[in-house]
Amino acid sequence: MTPVLQIEDLRVDFHTSDRRVIPAVAGVSLAVHPGEIVAVVGESGSGKSVTAMSVLGLLPPNAVATGSIRLAGREVLGADERELSAVRGETAAMVFQDPFGALDPVFTVGYQIREVLRRHRPQMSAAERRERAVELLRLVEMPDPEQRVAAYPHQLSGGQAQRVVIAMALACDPQLLIADEPTTALDVTVQRDILDVLRSLRDRTGMGVLFITHDMGVVADIADRVVVMRGGAVQEDQPVVDLFDRPSAAYTRELLAAVPRLTAEARPERPATAPVLEVAGLDVVYRRRGHVVRAVEGVDLTVAEGRMLALVGESGSGKSTIGRAVVGLVKASAGRIAVDGVETTTASRQALREVRRRVGFVFQNPGGALNPRWSVGDAIAEPLRVHGGLRGAALDARVRELLDAVHLPGDWRGRFPHELSGGQRQRISIARAIALEPRLLIADEPTSALDVSVQATVLELLRRLQRELSFACLFISHDLAVVDALADEIAVMHRGRIVERGDRRRVLSAPEQEYTRRLLDAAPVPDPRAQAARRAA
Repeated sequence: MTPVLQIEDLRVDFHTSDRRVIPAVAGVSLAVHPGEIVAVVGESGSGKSVTAMSVLGLLPPNAVATGSIRLAGREVLGADERELSAVRGETAAMVFQDPFGALDPVFTVGYQIREVLRRHRPQMSAAERRERAVELLRLVEMPDPEQRVAAYPHQLSGGQAQRVVIAMALACDPQLLIADEPTTALDVTVQRDILDVLRSLRDRTGMGVLFITHDMGVVADIADRVVVMRGGAVQEDQPVVDLFDRPSAAYTRELLAAVPRLTAEARPERPATAPVLEVAGLDVVYRRRGHVVRAVEGVDLTVAEGRMLALVGESGSGKSTIGRAVVGLVKASAGRIAVDGVETTTASRQALREVRRRVGFVFQNPGGALNPRWSVGDAIAEPLRVHGGLRGAALDARVRELLDAVHLPGDWRGRFPHELSGGQRQRISIARAIALEPRLLIADEPTSALDVSVQATVLELLRRLQRELSFACLFISHDLAVVDALADEIAVMHRGRIVERGDRRRVLSAPEQEYTRRLLDAAPVPDPRAQAARRAA
């Protein structure tokens, strides 16, 4: 069978303004056949996305690519813009990681789908384009497609927005779909739905799929074949079952060993200690244009010194809202929040300032949390200057100490965020969060965007720092395997309420609520045989 995509000896170099040449892809060869899902995996910087961008000619101007890329037998590497425009959308289409970044916020989703059709299918009438837009939304299993076609992107959830992007990619029946981390930021139930949609589309249309990811559970769930990349080169290329059973490359074995697995195994209990965070009857209500949205309703929780409580649930369940309410970034509508005995909902401005000094916050996106104009040293030093009053040599010594605590060289304090990888930026965020030796650390999805080996490093860092500093930790996540690796207790949230709470092992091995069981069933396991059996069941 002729491959729909054939890449041979692809090499991509980036030429910098100071005349340096940085190799990004070094001799990659791979193929995707009709009806086949090929997963490309590897750490950040391995060349996965650069390889994918090369297929559709989406590389920046300073990139030089050589080798061969054939789409449906047609050579596209080196093609001009007119030839590439004929290929994009028609022969191959792409789905990106961030659906909201791919959609125009000022137009309805129906209009944006129709624009794709108008460009590539000019013979279609306006009525036919409207009908096709609804048909495409139905094809990707969008609820109420006739109504959703008139919605704007901000009115959709993350999973619904990703379905719209997939619908746009499928508008002209491409033979190849390139999906670049399409489920990374989605919770487990929405991720499962998107994977179901892609598998169903492959089965119905026979298109090939090049699926780029760092999630080995997703690989086990959806891939037929796996290409492992490192440093711009292919380490191995095997059928999915063979790769998990008998990985031939040492790097693949390292990747698989770093994948967190949900085992709910027993581990030594941390001793009971005094509560640091107490939340009672918390309500958070948003009022917008006459609409009342209850984001959080009647939430009670406690986090003790040296212990970690994980808040889990789907997107929109209210997890992050609770974390933001604790530090005053969101105003509580009712209820009580106390940090170290100080009630933040009624405290004076001076008392709130003192409380915030005792709370560290690690955000999901370290790139967005760090000021791009500040060096690493400036970012870590700021809370020490503002709240700790440190200056001069004492400040410099403390910054070095914190960099050492997160296993980064002290001389990196002069670097800027854009010069660091995602995992390194997250370590800087953690160093900044613990700078004042907080009594409470709130970690909001701190590892969801990181590849597995970097994630393992960051998780071990959090474990070690909590042992050393004994802070209480509110850990917000949708990754149950990560929660299993870190947490002492778990609180499961659904539609603003805590529906189940208890010891980590009990909640994960014997959940009482149907919603918790549904979350556990939706989480893919990094074992293709076990995942196939779960799907069959």
